[in-house]
Amino acid sequence: MDFDVAALDSEPGDCDKHCAMPSLASGNSMKSVICAFALGLMIALDASAEVVESSTDHVLIGFSANVEAPPVKVYVAITDVALWWSDEQTWSGKAANLSLKPEAGGCFCERWANGSAEHGRVVMAIKNETLRLDTALGPLQELPLKGVLTFKLQAADNDTTRLDVDYRVNGSSTSRLDQLAPTVDGVLAEQVDRLLRTIDTGNPDDVVETESDEPQSKRAARAEMIEQWARQAAADKAKTTGTTPKSPPKQ
Repeated sequence: MDFDVAALDSEPGDCDKHCAMPSLASGNSMKSVICAFALGLMIALDASAEVVESSTDHVLIGFSANVEAPPVKVYVAITDVALWWSDEQTWSGKAANLSLKPEAGGCFCERWANGSAEHGRVVMAIKNETLRLDTALGPLQELPLKGVLTFKLQAADNDTTRLDVDYRVNGSSTSRLDQLAPTVDGVLAEQVDRLLRTIDTGNPDDVVETESDEPQSKRAARAEMIEQWARQAAADKAKTTGTTPKSPPKQ
């Protein structure tokens, strides 16, 4: 797989100059997947983690949420990665091909008819508390980088859970991780948002709400949280590109 840094440096609207959206089943090159990874920021602005630290040789992305489910339910959902991971962020184009074994040495793997890939490997698993993986997600896999993704769960009041997700990536000063940070932020945010929707509704996809038994106050609070994520994502991107962030659309 050729890592096309130019595709990540270009403006979002220029991505089609480098490659098309991926479909490995139809024989498109792996370069397609890299561009999809870059396009993830545009797709995922409805939720964004925060770029806590960013420089040429390292990036730290942090995300926190109060989840209205007990830790045991949250932990089980995290480990059932095929249910909530996005098809677009896989090599085969189908998240159903993913699996994650929640024990030290367990593989976060993808297997399909024509191949297989290791997305990461579990380095710590404490049931209902911590899941940590050694992983360089997506096209970062091809670079000489070290990535650590950690899910931390803490029981909170009223049978809820405080969920913290941190992704730390380190490399050499030539890695230009500060330029990749907004893209990685957006892609990770998409996955975390899909995880939360899976826990909340059983469906990872962002569907249009019609009639709902969910209290109006809860829906309003969630909409406000998503709007805050979008503002943060726009601000993070503006820091990298030097542009003025646009206000996200009202929910």
